[in-house]
Amino acid sequence: MKAAVAIALLLAPLCAAGDLHGKITCKGVRDSSDAVVYVDSIPGKTFAPPAEHKVMDQKNLVFAPKVLPVLVGTTVDFHNSDAVLHNVFSPDACCDKFNLGTWPQGQSKSQKFDKVCNATILCKVHPEMEAFILAVPTPYFAVTKADGGFTIPGVPDGSVTVKVWHPKCKPTQKLMTVAGATEADFTIQK
Repeated sequence: MKAAVAIALLLAPLCAAGDLHGKITCKGVRDSSDAVVYVDSIPGKTFAPPAEHKVMDQKNLVFAPKVLPVLVGTTVDFHNSDAVLHNVFSPDACCDKFNLGTWPQGQSKSQKFDKVCNATILCKVHPEMEAFILAVPTPYFAVTKADGGFTIPGVPDGSVTVKVWHPKCKPTQKLMTVAGATEADFTIQK
C-alpha cells in the first residue's frame, strides 16, 4: 500500500494540469471577441474526436456561433432554425471545399472536419452570412469573450505552443511552459 502511494506521489507532477488563462487584445477591431486560443500539440499525445456532434445553427439569418473551434475529426451538424431555405458550403481546400446543398427549417446536414483547418462557412442563399470553423489538433481550446478573456481548463504541464486565431486579425503563436494555473496574454493586429 505504501509503495503504491509513493509511486502515485512520484507520478503526480507528470500528470498535473492547470488552467491556461489570459487576455487577447485585438488591435484595430471593435472588440476582442471570437478569437480562438488553442494548444497546438501535446508531445506524445493524440486525441480521439468526440462521438457527440457539435452544432452550428442558422438563426435570424446568421450562423450561431460565428466561430466554432472543434477537435480534428469532429462532425458538425448545421441546423436551420429559420423559416427560409439555407445552404452551407466552404470554398476552403483544407475541408475539401464542401457544399451541403439547401434545406428547409427544422432540418440539419452534417460535415466531418478531418484535418487541421480554418474553414470559412458560407450560405449561397444569403451571401452576407459568414462563420468560421477551426479544426485544431488538441481538445485544449477556448473562444474569447468581448474583453478578450479566455480560460482553457486542464492543460497538461509542460512546454507547448499556444496559437491565437481571429477572423479579422493576423494569427500568432507563442512557445510557453504550462505549470499549474498559467497566464498567457497576447496582442494581435488587424
